[in-house]
Amino acid sequence: MSVRIRRVTTTRAGGVSKPPFDSFNLGDHVGDDPAAVASNRTRLGTAIGLGADRVVWMNQVHGDRVAVVDEAPGAVIDGTDALVTSTPRLALAVVTADCVPVLLADARAGVAAAVHAGRVGAQRGVVARTVEAMLKLGAQVGDISVLLGPAVSGRNYEVPAAMADEVEAALPGSRTTTAAGTPGLDLRAGIAFQLKDLGITSIDIDPRCTVADAALFSHRRGAPTGRLASLIWME
Repeated sequence: MSVRIRRVTTTRAGGVSKPPFDSFNLGDHVGDDPAAVASNRTRLGTAIGLGADRVVWMNQVHGDRVAVVDEAPGAVIDGTDALVTSTPRLALAVVTADCVPVLLADARAGVAAAVHAGRVGAQRGVVARTVEAMLKLGAQVGDISVLLGPAVSGRNYEVPAAMADEVEAALPGSRTTTAAGTPGLDLRAGIAFQLKDLGITSIDIDPRCTVADAALFSHRRGAPTGRLASLIWME
């Protein structure tokens, strides 16, 4: 019997943080008032119907470490960029402001994961490492569905040509051309290509670009700024 998968992505609206973190900032590492972040996280936990004590947060470091969790630890999980669980009603959260939030689940096996995939982590294979961890918990490649959340689009992600080539070598499909005609990266395209190469075909991509959409936080558009949260859980 399959479980029900829930995926949620926040916007800037609905919180208590003051400018430039206005208003629903969910990142605790950007210089915002810690009390405001805590209030926003409590609001989020209540809004999704689980409560703040059922949301697992990471201290993301742009690496490829994957942590398997079976309960909310009561503290941020340090030094990791992916979470995997087989526990129902335990929300896994990833915070972003241009990087790619990747939400994966096998509803039949009852395994879910949340990944912070920025340029460095994606290049190092954090998404593939996460799929490996899911398979160890009983997930099947053919049953995994994925949502790639709001992130900077290739049209707005300009990088030096050498960097674009380097990422393309590790994550084929990433190199692109920006709206200005310069070398760019489309990490979501590269990640989707990688997932398909792993045998995963159920892939949805949120079309929103964090740089272009003022309703979303974007570090590239204007730092300092807040962070969006993308969450996944099983009911």
